[in-house]
Amino acid sequence: SFTDPAVSMDLLRAVLQPSINEEIRGVFNKYMKFFQKAAINVRDNVGEEVDPEQLIQETCRSCLEQAKLLFSDGKKVVPRLPHEQAGPKRARQMDEELNRRGSPIPKKRKGRPPGQSLSNDRGVSGMAAWKLKVSEPVRRDGPKWDPSRLTETTTFVLGSRANKALGMGGTRGRLYIKHPHLFKYAADPQDKHWLAEQQHMRATGGKMAYLLLEEDIRDLAASDDYRDSVDLRLEELKPFVPPAWMTEKMQKYMETLRNGG
Repeated sequence: SFTDPAVSMDLLRAVLQPSINEEIRGVFNKYMKFFQKAAINVRDNVGEEVDPEQLIQETCRSCLEQAKLLFSDGKKVVPRLPHEQAGPKRARQMDEELNRRGSPIPKKRKGRPPGQSLSNDRGVSGMAAWKLKVSEPVRRDGPKWDPSRLTETTTFVLGSRANKALGMGGTRGRLYIKHPHLFKYAADPQDKHWLAEQQHMRATGGKMAYLLLEEDIRDLAASDDYRDSVDLRLEELKPFVPPAWMTEKMQKYMETLRNGG
């Protein structure tokens, strides 16, 4: 019944997206051991202020951005980083630089069977929990995942504000990595238009905007992990009540996730 080709194709994409996401996750899991080892080596070389989890997440996102080039129409090109500039001269310069500073990418060790666990390497024990976290399915059951808790008076907060309120303002997305069990809803263009009109966010075009339940964030703030933190800034939350049509969309989305969709 749809005459817009883009709408029709996007409906098909929405149906296939869960399967596509699972296959993409499988591809990243295949290469995750390389990312983990490199991130640990970077931390050992640079210092404890380096967050390996954040490095890995940024690298995975960069991989996806560069993969868009496979479907480029010749007009929109993903900006390439300086170290990805073409040409043998640049490649030689990178080789010399890595040799001089010590490459963070591990060299193969003799006598080690392919695919052997990295759990005995220095520092990897901490990353094992991260790998377990991304590979295990997130539990979406219990009262917090009951769509009936979303009513026309339920208050929400922007994910960016929740990050700041819990002291993670400098590491965008850290909240979702650390607490994957939280319900978060990605605002669509219609939602973002309303949010911008109500001055809850700037009209920033394609920028992602996540909505989280204020109650969930306040529960986190009261937990042992955050309640004594000097970086806690709950005044940053700025909660709001979305319109009924947006709440209804979030109810359906929660129900879909809870049922494994």
